[in-house]
Amino acid sequence: MHKKQMFLTRFTHHPRFTYLIAVVITILLGLASRKYSQMLPLFIAENAGDTMWAGMVYFGFRFLFVGKSRLTAIILSFLFSYTIEFSQLYQAVWVNQIRGTVLGSLILGKGFLVVDLFRYTVGIITAALVDRVCLNCLHVRRDRHL
Repeated sequence: MHKKQMFLTRFTHHPRFTYLIAVVITILLGLASRKYSQMLPLFIAENAGDTMWAGMVYFGFRFLFVGKSRLTAIILSFLFSYTIEFSQLYQAVWVNQIRGTVLGSLILGKGFLVVDLFRYTVGIITAALVDRVCLNCLHVRRDRHL
């Protein structure tokens, strides 16, 4: 096996790669839930975007801190998500200009909603369960083959 192939095999079998893929898939699902909301049941259309956003935050922390515990990612995800939501109570002109951009609104949101805190909670817990049940099994299987 060539060095390049060995590197790619080790990288794609690394948990960090799995979390990167989870981030990308979660982003795509979240954006799709917004774009195709008219095709979804109302409950899903209203809640999926924020729920997926929080799940993406969780997978992002797992990617960044792959050696840390699931609990660490959960705590950081709650702190980050809730901080972003509460920051929406701050309505200065400069931050509202950032929120007026597509990327700014996707990251910072636009206005504080208590229901978003529930959506974030569901998203983080669901992502952590997917991590524990699905992704953890994938890591164990991959490690056996290395």
